[in-house]
Amino acid sequence: MDHQPAHARRRYDPGSIEPRWQQRWADDGLYRIDNDDNREARYVLSMYPYPSGPAHIGHVRNYTYGDVLVRYNTMAGYGVLSSIGFDSFGLNAENAAIKSNTHPRIFTDKRIDQLTESLRRIGAVYDDRRTVKSHDVNYIRWNQHFFLKFLEADLAYKAEAPVNWCPGCRTVLANEQVVSGRCERSGDEVERRTMSQWFYRITGYAQELLDELETLDWPDRVKIMQRNWIGRSEGVQFGLPIADAKGTARTDVDPLVVYTTRPDTGFGMTFAVMSPEHPRVEELVTDEQRPVVEAFRAEVSKRSEIERLSNTGNTDHPNGQHKSMTKRGVFTGSAVVNPFTNTAIPLYLADYVLMDYGTGAIMAVPGQDQRDWDFAEAHELDIVRTVRPPDGFDGQAYTGDGPAVNSEWLDGLTVDEAKQAATDWLVDTGLGEQRVNYRLRDWLLSRQRFWGCPIPIVYCDTCGAVPVPESDLPIVAPDDVEFRPTGESPLNYHESFLNTGCPICDGPARRETDTMDTFVDSSWHFLRFVDPWNPDQPFSSDAVEKFLPVNQYIGGVEHAILHLLYARFFTKALADLGLAPSNLREPFAKLFTQGMVRLGGSKMSKTKGNTVAPESFVDTHGADALRLAILQAKPASEDVDFEDIQLEGCERFLNRVWRLAATPTRDIDNTRSGQPAEPDNRIETATHRLIAATTEQYQRLAFNTAVAGFMEFTNGLYKYVQSADGPHGPTLRLAIDTLLQLMAPAVPHITAELWAIRHEGQHVHELSWPEADQAKLRESTVTMVIQVNGKVRHRVDVNADITDADARATALSSERVQALLGGSEPSNVIVRAPRLVNVVA
Repeated sequence: MDHQPAHARRRYDPGSIEPRWQQRWADDGLYRIDNDDNREARYVLSMYPYPSGPAHIGHVRNYTYGDVLVRYNTMAGYGVLSSIGFDSFGLNAENAAIKSNTHPRIFTDKRIDQLTESLRRIGAVYDDRRTVKSHDVNYIRWNQHFFLKFLEADLAYKAEAPVNWCPGCRTVLANEQVVSGRCERSGDEVERRTMSQWFYRITGYAQELLDELETLDWPDRVKIMQRNWIGRSEGVQFGLPIADAKGTARTDVDPLVVYTTRPDTGFGMTFAVMSPEHPRVEELVTDEQRPVVEAFRAEVSKRSEIERLSNTGNTDHPNGQHKSMTKRGVFTGSAVVNPFTNTAIPLYLADYVLMDYGTGAIMAVPGQDQRDWDFAEAHELDIVRTVRPPDGFDGQAYTGDGPAVNSEWLDGLTVDEAKQAATDWLVDTGLGEQRVNYRLRDWLLSRQRFWGCPIPIVYCDTCGAVPVPESDLPIVAPDDVEFRPTGESPLNYHESFLNTGCPICDGPARRETDTMDTFVDSSWHFLRFVDPWNPDQPFSSDAVEKFLPVNQYIGGVEHAILHLLYARFFTKALADLGLAPSNLREPFAKLFTQGMVRLGGSKMSKTKGNTVAPESFVDTHGADALRLAILQAKPASEDVDFEDIQLEGCERFLNRVWRLAATPTRDIDNTRSGQPAEPDNRIETATHRLIAATTEQYQRLAFNTAVAGFMEFTNGLYKYVQSADGPHGPTLRLAIDTLLQLMAPAVPHITAELWAIRHEGQHVHELSWPEADQAKLRESTVTMVIQVNGKVRHRVDVNADITDADARATALSSERVQALLGGSEPSNVIVRAPRLVNVVA
């Protein structure tokens, strides 16, 4: 039975304890930091949340991890910057406004209050003075300021581009918002349209974004995802002459330009493929094929880019129709000339070729590319291998190394040798040039919605597109708008917003009604956090240099590409434009991506409607029990099922800690004074080992093992208290106090309350982090395992500094070992003093 101190002051009641400490932290401003703070700076940041309402358990996991690090680093002596902000623009609020006829600002502010209260109730602490909201007028002002600076530097521009268009939401969608060809939110079938859009020129930083991944302490899988998204490739760009009716190369029209990373396979090019959006489609399609081609292009316009990039021909179309590879392409009626063979080959359109990557046209080599193989089989086209597969290969397209075949002057060369030879030939003959291409495309930031940061451009019939002067910023969307069921932005028909004067000629002009992608808002909030009160600048260089880059960034792996890539681009661009320190090239030095919380097999999210709010658990078990259960459930980087979060067990553990610590040790009935004995020394050693282990575990975010250590140590203390001789008062007091200090970042309320009971007038979170006595960490004895033929047969306590010879002698003197040897000498004895001896019979 648990030991119950005779004079326990009160029962553990998180319902009264937790609100009181939360209010004290707010009143005392313990976690506020000024920019002139003389402590060494640390910047701990959780990702910018979208305020969709109260927190759910997935939020709790993310923000608890960040909170533990903030509290730990503060106790470790650092001046920790940790702020909270709200990614408050976006489609959710606008769609809700359309349905409820409530202005998005009202909808959003209410949900910010709900999320703020949820985070407060779980004990999360921030410098609340630094709170940033995307829809704040000052934030809008600086967003627009950056746009104008990017425009001046040719990092912002407007161009025609194919986009995903949702007719229901009446806006452009990112690829990630298109699921099985339909809008993730409205369910409408997405169309591909060509529209005039604003872009940020992120491609200008493609190589730097790629190179500097190597400098970051980020998870490998995130780096791989970004490398793949940037998609650097080295190859050759060359022309395929258009063939006439006799198959001869025409000289009166330009060739079709293609790009390839495998020029060595040129002799196996048996057809060529263009994107359905290629500007030369109209020119190259024959009259006979035009009806089929037009029908195909209309059908492709309904397919999402993700679906089009599928490598398989057996993809399900959104309407359930089976779409084989025969339906993924169509013959144009024309042919081009393969310059390697000087023969005419057919020209097709295919949905998997995109206009905004490479040249929008490719050479198809089915012998060495499986998608081309599938297409060739579906359309009954020739297949020629140009690399000999190994003996026994029974697959289709072969993508490995081997000698070139069927390639005339390349035959017998390795792939690398043939690549170089083919490249040299194309360049030397003037047919092509070497190129480095990137899969990364410029950042399309236009959104045809109301609830976003307005783009500061006006259109004048005389002067064209004109930037709004800095003195007129911010441009803020009006409040007196009417949301129509069509979903069209009310800015399109709000005359007082639309009609303005041209800054150049003073003539009539109309404002841009597109607003910025919300990824713009989340690409620099971490910079505003360091200097949010600055009325004259978005942030000062001194503040940025003090706190940036972020020491620890925490968030979901679902943001591994877009948000993190855009934030990296923004940081580099701002530095190059003199808007941030020139030496700041990366915003987040260290990244941790926590696992998701699943419910019913799916990620917990409000979009899926499968969230679990923390409030009911805080009401019944307390915030500390919920935090501890979240920390304990699994390694922080792994996904966890909600059902595996064991609240009751964590609540029982906290009650055990309460019963042990709520009474000063002098009041425990059977404590001893005087000199400590060996059991006391073991407890003291365990205390210092717990300090060392917990420090290391917090630093590497191994929270589940830290919690396991707390529980194991507490079990040991109960046994110690209940031992026949009783505990040594000073030893027990040190052990309990240390346990409370180490647990304080994880379960801040109960530890603060217990410390105040044990040390009146003191606050545990204001204490310095305990340091382990290295001398106490050295083991005097260890348990040595003795094996015979690899199986454990005996364990014996030995001196930690035992020699190999003594360890061998100890093992061979064991009666169990001698019995198993049967009087024979061992054939070998493997000694790993002081932990292991393996006797081989």
